[in-house]
Parts: sequence; structure tokens; C-alpha cells
Amino acid sequence: MNTPVNDRVWSGTWVTERLGVELVGDDALTDLLGLALRRNPKRAHLLVSHVLGKHVPQSPSVVYDHGIALGRRVRDLLGPEEAEKAVVLGYAETATALGHAVADGLGTAPYLHSTRRPVPGVAPAGGFEESHSHATSHLLLPEDPDLLASHGPLVLVDDEFSTGNTVLNTIRALHARHPRRRYVVAALVDMRAPSDAARLDAFAQEIGARVDLIATASGTVRLPADVLERGRRLVARHEAGPAKDRPQEAVAGPRGAAGAPGRQAHGRVGRVELGWPRGLPDGGRHGFTPAHRERLEQALPGMAARVAEALPEGARRVLVLGFEELMYAPLRLARELERLVAAEVRYSSTTRSPVLAVDDPGYAIRTRLVFDAHDDPADGPGERYAYNVAGGGFDTVVAVVDSVADTPGLHAPTGLLARLAAHVPHVLLAVVPSYVPSYVPSYVPERSRSSMLPEPLRGPAFSSYAPDEVGWLLQDLSDVALEAPTEEREEAIQSGGAHYAESLPVEYQPSERYQELFHAALTASAARIAQAVGVVTETVLAERTPRPVLVSLARAGTPIGVLMRRWARFRHGLDLPHYTVSIVRGRGIDANALRWLAAHHDPADAVFVDGWTGKGAITRELTQAIREFEEKEGISGFDPEIAVLADPGSCVRTYGTREDFLIPSACLNSTVSGLVSRTVLRADLVGPHDYHGAKFYRELAGSDVSNLFLDTISSRFAEVADAVDTASKELLSADRTPTWAGWAAVERISEEYGIHDVNLVKPGVGETTRVLLRRVPWKVLARADGGTPCSSAAESLGEGSDLDHVRLLAEQRGVPVEEVDELPYSCVGLIHPRYTRGATGADGRAVTR
Repeated sequence: MNTPVNDRVWSGTWVTERLGVELVGDDALTDLLGLALRRNPKRAHLLVSHVLGKHVPQSPSVVYDHGIALGRRVRDLLGPEEAEKAVVLGYAETATALGHAVADGLGTAPYLHSTRRPVPGVAPAGGFEESHSHATSHLLLPEDPDLLASHGPLVLVDDEFSTGNTVLNTIRALHARHPRRRYVVAALVDMRAPSDAARLDAFAQEIGARVDLIATASGTVRLPADVLERGRRLVARHEAGPAKDRPQEAVAGPRGAAGAPGRQAHGRVGRVELGWPRGLPDGGRHGFTPAHRERLEQALPGMAARVAEALPEGARRVLVLGFEELMYAPLRLARELERLVAAEVRYSSTTRSPVLAVDDPGYAIRTRLVFDAHDDPADGPGERYAYNVAGGGFDTVVAVVDSVADTPGLHAPTGLLARLAAHVPHVLLAVVPSYVPSYVPSYVPERSRSSMLPEPLRGPAFSSYAPDEVGWLLQDLSDVALEAPTEEREEAIQSGGAHYAESLPVEYQPSERYQELFHAALTASAARIAQAVGVVTETVLAERTPRPVLVSLARAGTPIGVLMRRWARFRHGLDLPHYTVSIVRGRGIDANALRWLAAHHDPADAVFVDGWTGKGAITRELTQAIREFEEKEGISGFDPEIAVLADPGSCVRTYGTREDFLIPSACLNSTVSGLVSRTVLRADLVGPHDYHGAKFYRELAGSDVSNLFLDTISSRFAEVADAVDTASKELLSADRTPTWAGWAAVERISEEYGIHDVNLVKPGVGETTRVLLRRVPWKVLARADGGTPCSSAAESLGEGSDLDHVRLLAEQRGVPVEEVDELPYSCVGLIHPRYTRGATGADGRAVTR
């Protein structure tokens, strides 16, 4: 960019000279607007506002003050009494922050903006079309359906009022449902032709309501008759050059690209935690009330201070970059930051609107940064844009997105962060929790509320699994700090001060040697696991239901459920539904998840899936929880019997094997489970109508082996198919009555070792691994024969058995491994009940005495 974006040369001359498009109006018009060319067959030109904060980085105070001033003019027009009753409606995506600022200017008005993002579980209260837009459909998704049913004035806010078609479509749709006497249209610029103004007046008479219009500036656009065709040719000519739109570039006009093809990121990318207040909406998508506004005002200074602390030393020019509809929160944050720091602060937003970029001071869009969509948009994958950012002289960009958009795509080489880092030395990511409505009318019967529960979370927005592999009936708590040091958690759990499900352990980061063990174990056991997957799936199809709905118990059950689903498709061509739900020892299964399942599937088809059994505690927990759910809800049909890959405890009838062998998914935590944490159930986070929670560890994507685990085992399905047929027939004819031998063994070990609490005895390879990864272990009991040999690769790393990783973890944590005879499991992990803080082993970790 050769000259500043806001130069004295009017940023509309380039278009005027080439297409003959002219702005005619009052003196303020050209101060507010420039011109650019759309890549849109419906309209050739784009009015580019200098004060909207969308396409042109601007001082956040200037942007916000224009909205406030517009709101105060509306308040003066309505008068105090009517202004008290007003509701403000803004338009997505460009006017979401403007509408919010107008509501702030009114003082006490609730605010709602339209959205192009469907939200699972939220029924639209209306919608309309914006005919000239790149993305035309708008949804209205208020949390409180009464918001649009009031009789006070409705204030509609847009950045420009061009023909009036969008406003007429909106009023017509809303007036049919909730008639009112008065509407006010507020816009930065009124560009209607006289005929459009007359049409609005006639429409107001038709519906019997008053429709007023307030604008900061007014005028008209003079368009040549052939402007659409000439505009298309002009865009095509400029985009056919060497700087043609490529995701690898920040594209400028033919006089120079702002980035070279294939340019790699060189700037530093970091993250700043805002401390966004829990339960505060991230904007007006579902409504924003005066009470919300008050909470935001109180929190803004602290959040801005955190951003200021995260800025690099000596920052001179900082851009706070919003994300499509998420404009108001970044704007207010930028305005507060502007007050705190000496650096020059600017604000703008990304957009889905394709616009030609030309590096000329007489053109409004000087550079275009192109990146892949990263919020799982309803219109599918595609490109998104940030204009006038590359080449803008910024040494820091603070990118603000909501948590729905904090996906692997955001962090990918073709994503926004990498694109920014290719042109800016420092990039900071700030994530605002995406607000999910919790409004449940009091008159809705309890059992009917399942239809109002959110749809399952899916990858890549939540988890690294493909969206069709599993739906998570959980709520996303990724932005909540839940991790606590292992020693502190253990003390709190054993003292009764906290339940294990109220916090999360810090994610274990495996050493290089431990990762080698995982990969060796996966290679060696893949065929054995594939056979067990096939056997348990065939058993379910033969005995339970021919069309099962797989319901995995989070999180160890999830990869097994995915594998069972893949087997059913591989062998039978079945596309089975698969969900993950939370069950918590001592607190039962997530009843809201069961309600959702009962509302969408026959409960008799639900098959609960887990990875393995230990002593059978979860088996008993599920049986009791299903019984209590049926008694309370009056919904019957769920079968509490769990289908597991391995049943060494002899607790269930449906299993792939009863051997206690290493299932490599037990070796790791989230990085083999779709990057999802163990589930969380805490009263201040999970309300009576919420799913249990979990976190998505997006930042661990570089270590993720979840799909490697699945693909490695799935690749062995064909070679074990015959063995599965033989084993399945034998199993179906065998006596599989549970003996609960594992529970008896655990009771015996508990007494022999003076523990006297079966919950502190964790039998089996999987449970022992969990003890070593998440708890404070006392010792490990290993069967004297050491387990089944794994592979020559594993042998070179240690004992050469299923217990290699257990021995390595025990060594790293200073935990003794005691070999014993006649152990029904390969190993057992023990947690000592007399845990005390302060004692440490050689590695500095706390141990028990």
C-alpha cells in the first residue's frame, strides 16, 4: 500500500473514472463513503463506509460515536416515553455493531441483530431476504420470543439505506406476526432515489403504521445503464492478472500484491485470555438487554487491561479485528484499549463479502487478505476476507473470534491467523465464548424440554473427529479454566472437599520415549483390536437391534463407538448414528442427553458403548441411573447393558474380548480422544437444563493422534473379517453371564493392602494407566507373567509387553511396581487413601507415605 488508506484523495475516484458511478449528496457524504467494486452479479459497486469499522480500519471511538449519535437522534425523535419502550434490530453482518451502538445511544433499549448462522436447538422467530447481498438469508433467533412481540417502536438499523427493499421485507415479515404502530429506520447514509422514498411512504400507509427515517448523511448514486456488465468486465480484467485471488496471498491490485504466492507466516501468534464474564452474550444474535450492557461495562476495563499487558513492548499501531457478525464486542474492547495504551488503535472486521482490491489512493479497498472459512458456516466451506489490513502498517493485530469459530481451520496454514502472521509481526487471538440460549418458558412440561436442548456438538468446531463420526451431547467449556494440579485434586477428592468431576487434571504431555511406546503398541495391537471391534459390533447387531444407535460413554467409549460405526459400514453398509454422553461416578448419567436421545431416536435402539470394564463401577452406575431416569421421566426403553471392547472384569454380556490387554487409546488422554477432555459436572457451570461439559483442547492439535488411532485399526478390518465371523459365532453360543470376578478381586486387594475403599483400586491396563496419568498413585501391582508380548519394537524399549507404558509411567513418577501371582488382571493401580501433601519423589512429584 503506497499511501495511507484515509488519504485526502477521495477513495471513490477510481470507480467514478472507470464506470461513471457518482455520489451526489450533502457535504458529509464523501467524508463517510468511498467506492469499490463488488464481485457480485447483483450489484457492481460497493459503498465503503469510513466509519463503520468493517472494510476500513478506523479509530474505535469514531466508529462507536457515530452509532451513539445516531441512537441519540432516534431517542430525540421518539421522545422519552416511546424511547423507553423501543426495541432495536440490527442487520447482519455489517451493521451488527452499529445497531448495538444505536441501542446504547437510546439508553435502555434491548437489542437483537439478524444472523446468517443457524444455531442448533434455537427455533427462528422470523426471517427475511436481503436481495442485493452476497449472502441473502437472514434469521432472527431471540432467546426471549417476546422480545419482538412488544408494542413499542421497532428501530431498524443498517449501514446504508439504498433502495429500502431489505427494510420493507423485514417490516412486512414482522408486522404480520406482531403489528405495531411505529417503526424507525436509522442508517449512516440514506441513498434512496425519490421513487424509493415514495414507495416507503406508500408501504407505511398500507400497513397503517408510521415509518420514520434518520440518517447521518444523504444523497444518491448515479449509475450508468450498463454498469453491471461494465463492472463485471472491469473486475475480470483486474483479477486475471498475476495478483488473481489466491488463498496463499494478500491480494492487492495490479500495481502490486501485498503478499507473494506461498508466503509463509513469520509473525508470532499468541493467545490472550479476556476473562469474558460467564453467561454474558457475545453480541445481539440472541438478544442483548440493558442488564447485559451493565455487566459488559463493568468487565471492559479488566479485559482491555489484559489485552494491553499482552501487547508487545513498543507497539505503535494496533488493529483489533472483529469476526463477521461478531463486531460489537471487539469494537468495545478496542475503544477501551484506545484509552489505555499510547499506541494508535484501529478497529475493523473480517467479512464474507468478496470485493475487488486495487492499490490506488482513489479506491476504498486497497488490499485483500484471503483465508478459509473457519466457523463451519451454513453455506459450506469457502473464502473469507479482511480488507485494508495487509500493508496497513500494523505491528500487532488482536483477532477476536467467538468460540464456535476457534476451530482447527482458524489455526491452519490457510487460516486467518497464518494469513495475518504473514504480514504483521505480532498476532494475538482473543476468544469470546459463544452464547447459547437457555430460555425455557415456564409453561413447557419438563419432558418436552428435550426438543429445546441444543443439537450435538460436532467436529471440527468441537473435537478433531469428522462431523459424521460422532455427535457430542455436551456443552463446550473450552474457555473455562478447569485444570488443577494433580496433587491438589487428589487431596480435595479424598478429603471430600470436591468431586473428581468438578475439575480436570492438567493434560499429560508424553515424553518422546512414551510416544514411541504408543506407536509401537498401536502397530502391534491393531489387528487384535480390529477383531474385538468386529466381534462386539456383530454381537450388538445379532442380539440387541439391527439398527443400533451407538451412545458412547465419554470419553474412553468415544473412539470405540467410532470404530464400531466404521465396522458396521465396512461389513454391512450401515450408517449408524453415534453420540457421546457423559456419565459421572456417584452422580449418574446426563439426563438431558437421554432426553435428547429419546426425542430423536427409539430408546430401545440405544446401545451404550465403553472402552473396557475394570471392576464394573460404571456398569452399576449406569444401571441405577437408567432406573432413576425412567422413574422420574416416565421414558422407558433404554437398556443399561454396556457393550465394551474388553471385559476383563466379567461385568457385561456384550464384549469383544475378556482379555486384559493394552488398548492403545488408554495410553493417552485427549490427544487420542478427539482432543476432548474428560467430562465436567459442576453446579456453577452446568444448570438443570444443560448438558454436562467438556473442553476442546484445540491448542494440542499438533500432538493429536485420534484419527491415526482410528485409521490404523480400521485398515485391519479386511484381514480380520474371517476371524471375526468365527469368534462371533462362538461367542453368541457361549455362556456369557457376568461373574463379577473383577469386583471380587478388587475387594480382596482393597483389604489385603489396607485401603478399604474399592474406588481407590483401579484394575486393568486401562484403569492403571489413568491412575498414572491423572491421579497420585501409591503403587502398581503387575501380574508376574508381565502380560502378552507386544512387538520387537516394544521389547527394545523395556519389558516387551502390554505393560511397557505402565512401567515407563511408573518409573517417571517414582511409583513402585510390585509383581504378584494369581492376579486376574494384567495390572492394578492403587491410590493410597492416606494421601498427604508435601512429600515428593526424585522427580519432584508428590508421593504418599
